[in-house]
Amino acid sequence: MKKWLFAIAVSVVTNASAQDAKMKIFIDGLMKKMTIDEKIGQLNLPGSGDIVTGQAQSSDIGKKIKEGKVGGLFNIKTVAKIKDVQRVAVEESRLKIPMLFGMDVIHGYETVFPIPLGLSCSWDMQAVKRSAQIAAKEASADGINWTFSPMVDVCRDPRWGRISEGNGEDPYLGAQIAKAMIQGYQGSFSSNQNIMACVKHYAMYGAAEAGRDYNTTDMSYSRMFNEYMPPYKAGVEAGAGSFMASFNDVNGVPATANKFLMTDVLRKQWGFKGFVVTDYTGINEMIDHGMGNLQTVSALALKAGIHMDMVGEGLLTTLKKSLQEGKVTQAEIDNACRLILEAKYKLGLFENPYKYCDENRAKTDVYNAANRAEARKIAADCFVLLKNNNGLLPLKKSGTVALIGPLADNSENMPGTWAVAARFSEAVTVLQGLTETVGDKVKILTARGSNLDADSLFEERAGMFGKSLRRDTRPAATMIAEAVAIAKQSDVVVVAAGESAEMSGESSSRSNIEIPQVQKDLIEALLKTGKPVVLVLFTGRPLAIKWESENVPAILNVWFGGSETGYAVSDVLFGDVNPSGKLTTTWPQNVGQVPMYYAHKSTGRPLAEGQWFQKFRSNYLDVSNEPVYPFGYGLSYTSFSYSDVKVSSTIPKGNQTVTASVVVTNTGSRTGKEVVQLYIRDVVGANTRPVKELKGFEKIELKAGESKMVTFKITTDDLKYYHADMTYGWEPGDFEIMIGSSSKDVKKAIVNWNK
Repeated sequence: MKKWLFAIAVSVVTNASAQDAKMKIFIDGLMKKMTIDEKIGQLNLPGSGDIVTGQAQSSDIGKKIKEGKVGGLFNIKTVAKIKDVQRVAVEESRLKIPMLFGMDVIHGYETVFPIPLGLSCSWDMQAVKRSAQIAAKEASADGINWTFSPMVDVCRDPRWGRISEGNGEDPYLGAQIAKAMIQGYQGSFSSNQNIMACVKHYAMYGAAEAGRDYNTTDMSYSRMFNEYMPPYKAGVEAGAGSFMASFNDVNGVPATANKFLMTDVLRKQWGFKGFVVTDYTGINEMIDHGMGNLQTVSALALKAGIHMDMVGEGLLTTLKKSLQEGKVTQAEIDNACRLILEAKYKLGLFENPYKYCDENRAKTDVYNAANRAEARKIAADCFVLLKNNNGLLPLKKSGTVALIGPLADNSENMPGTWAVAARFSEAVTVLQGLTETVGDKVKILTARGSNLDADSLFEERAGMFGKSLRRDTRPAATMIAEAVAIAKQSDVVVVAAGESAEMSGESSSRSNIEIPQVQKDLIEALLKTGKPVVLVLFTGRPLAIKWESENVPAILNVWFGGSETGYAVSDVLFGDVNPSGKLTTTWPQNVGQVPMYYAHKSTGRPLAEGQWFQKFRSNYLDVSNEPVYPFGYGLSYTSFSYSDVKVSSTIPKGNQTVTASVVVTNTGSRTGKEVVQLYIRDVVGANTRPVKELKGFEKIELKAGESKMVTFKITTDDLKYYHADMTYGWEPGDFEIMIGSSSKDVKKAIVNWNK
């Protein structure tokens, strides 16, 4: 290392060490003054009640704060309220310890970005980071200093509602997004625009059996570490300040009491230095898991490596007794308390308890024009063009458009699930977006056409957080007839259909992941008019849309695009933005194929790709093995071609770096963006290996006719995996190097890599 680089490195380490030493001295001194009740009080995280995200509610919060029995408060909104509560903590309690203020700032604060699953489809890490920076800027302007995000759970079962809150099915992509989100939220903690991130849900929450929320998870350790753990580990590497335990049990032990997860892996193996908070009443719920009474499960949680108790107050009400009875130790309580205090110190709250209570910022930094413009731009880049027969899209800015469907004019559903601070009534609908952007050139006719579902009770269950689905009481036939009449007067029909915002998200699992039949009936009736039909698909999960993909000429998947949904939809429909989103999940033909994901194993009796049916091979009698849309798929208004893959060496050895390159050419007539994807297959291994694994990607922009060489560097780190005996490494042999526009559409080269 050059001398000046060495000097900088030493300086950074020295400064960090000095800061750590200073923090330790401060916290040591504070903890010497604390009673056992005050130490346990720091582990208590009640909910304010301003925003309700669970069943149980906290009581006597003000009294507990004065007594030093609250370490933080969550889901309290407005800087004025937070400042008043912080004042009580630092002026009316004995030790004047400031509080953490947390919130579910999942994909934006008041300015809302696409749901995380949609955001992941941008494959743009700078856009992901910007969305987190803006969310942090707005939340911190309103007094929040801690967000329960990012959710990095890998999910391969679209029945699970919380797939909407994560980054899809791939661990590599999920890890990159986790890092970008954490960097966006936290920065260096030097500014009052940085807030603390919380990686969740640790661990394997997205692998719940049957896709049913909160359900059990059981898998081998090698699969756990190869397929589900990488995004959590990336969170540690990115410096996340906190982690959240998941609700589910993992191999027979609830995550909230799982010492293997919380201590052996998270702290000892990965070196995590922050604190772990439970999910909402996670400790109490271990009673129903069958782990014992509240005192028992609270002790189990603390000993496993839990440091803060969300809402349940199990730690607050039982730890002193458990200490007296020898069921927990003073050192365990002290360690948990210290980690909470360290988080507050790192945020700068001891230096300035009101760091996040600048009321001027609340007036200027929240939901402003610049933030909303960025939300509109990012939303459009997340939409995925699934089908576009005969170049139906983009639409012409002339003539008459029939805008039909239960989601065409419903602002409350545009932000999507887990947008708890959103201005729902101000979210831009598709009707508003089209009217305001092209309404002077295009005549827009509109009709509801159908309800979300024929079952009013289902709609009621799918209307969480007070979101109205505005059920129309007219007969279904009457609504369809009205829609058909309008369609016949139009040049093109745009149908805004699919799921409501709360048909996905927490406690919103579905056993049937098709578009509800009443909406299918509407689409079928519109197709029979002979008019060209565009489906603008709203969804929080991969849907089984085999019929729609076979019959509807054009399908644009817009997920739930956030505050500016309607404008972004118009931007893409009318060609002001060329769609560039790519799927981060596999879309099955029907729910019977689930779980379905691209990185599957081969089996001993594999069916050749694209084949169906062959007896005594791994396939179905009634449906092929193929998805409707594969991982990494997405169309554009232009087209791209790929050259053959060129590698720098076909017989690399040892730690040699191999470069793999392709030339990508825009063969269409418009400027467009393409996500170039690198996959690798370990052809022969000591353990069975996936047919391909994502190992790199690059999003590029090309003008019409332009070409660009895209090069990936491959090292032996890209070849390593956890074996059945949990050793980690790679084996010599043949490896397929694949580069292409999706997991299915790739060019291949083979290298023989030896040690």
